[in-house]
Amino acid sequence: MVEADTLALVGRRVVGEINLACTQCEWCRKGLGRHCPTRTALGIVNQPGAFAEFFVLPERNLHVLPEGLPIERAVFVEPLAAACEILEQVPIPPGETVAVLGDGKLGLLVLKAHGCRVHQFGRHPEKLRIAAAAGVVTGCHPVRLPTAAYDWMVEATGNPEGLRAAVAMARPRGTVVMKSTVHGTVAIDTAPVIVNELTLVGSRCGRFEAALPLLERGAIPVERMISDRFQLRDAAKAFARAAGRGVLKVLLDPAEP
Repeated sequence: MVEADTLALVGRRVVGEINLACTQCEWCRKGLGRHCPTRTALGIVNQPGAFAEFFVLPERNLHVLPEGLPIERAVFVEPLAAACEILEQVPIPPGETVAVLGDGKLGLLVLKAHGCRVHQFGRHPEKLRIAAAAGVVTGCHPVRLPTAAYDWMVEATGNPEGLRAAVAMARPRGTVVMKSTVHGTVAIDTAPVIVNELTLVGSRCGRFEAALPLLERGAIPVERMISDRFQLRDAAKAFARAAGRGVLKVLLDPAEP
């Protein structure tokens, strides 16, 4: 028998949380299903991804999209939620200066929408121009990174050296939010972390509930991050384009004209 709530979703546009939790363990009961020890992850861990004709997610993972939210904006829900997680984990007061190390855009735009003054340091001028257009102070490598200059650091380089650099940029008793997931062991000198009494915060996926209102009211200009669009028949070209230097979001439209 089909539940009434299920019928209410038929024909609706939805987005789905990528982590599938057991709902029964200690972590799930605490509302930390994203840390469930037996979770699967859409397209990542023991759960088929979305590049299939059909795929399934539990209803509890689904969020109905607001009627007026275009698909072009809705595709940013998951990465935007991960950016919103920073503010859920770390109480950064509005008006504070925050440095973002790396070329990612959503984290710094969320921080700017929160009222923070954002400084970004990256390697790709074409990406930094997007941030600069949004009022972010930018600096392009190779430059001499400031030392002990920030109370709040977000490390999002995707590079094993990023954490070391972020630690060096943090002031004593500062906070470093770690967004990079680097394969393998990352070597870091713990002495400055201990001597300067820094707080290191690991930050991963976020709640979709925090991201959807930002997208609905247009608080985050995600359209600037769309580098290209392709039809489904040109999927191979889309993947090649996405792998290009300086490319941000590439959209693949499954609806053939």
